[in-house]
Amino acid sequence: MNTKTILLIEDNPSDIDLTKRALEKGRILNTLVIASDGQEALDYLYGAGAYAGRDPADLPTLTLLDLKLPKVSGLDVLRKIRAEACTRRMPVVILTSSREEQDMAAGYDLGVNSYIRKPVDFEHFVQSVAQLGLYWLVLNEEPPKVC
Repeated sequence: MNTKTILLIEDNPSDIDLTKRALEKGRILNTLVIASDGQEALDYLYGAGAYAGRDPADLPTLTLLDLKLPKVSGLDVLRKIRAEACTRRMPVVILTSSREEQDMAAGYDLGVNSYIRKPVDFEHFVQSVAQLGLYWLVLNEEPPKVC
């Protein structure tokens, strides 16, 4: 993949705008793909539905996953990602407002790379997103491609 793409799986328009602003403020200028529900995210990843013809081997460098999604839940999206050989190694960070310990435990049990609670304060959110970008898009070595 030539560019490091971020896949944001988020259904709340306010949180999408907030994330876009935080990425811009954190000077993270990577291509941002937005999936507004779990099914759209799976279609994007596997080149189906509206994304038919997209090369599913062209995976995002970082996926930011909300848990509370319409159509297919965030945990079910993660379950599918980890069940498929081609996407199993793809970095996924749960970015959610959920404070439920069971959500965190389920995410880690399903193989999420990191679980981050969305800070309420915008400046803290910007700092969190900037640190995510620095780590996952600059410092982290991408896993070898399987497909």
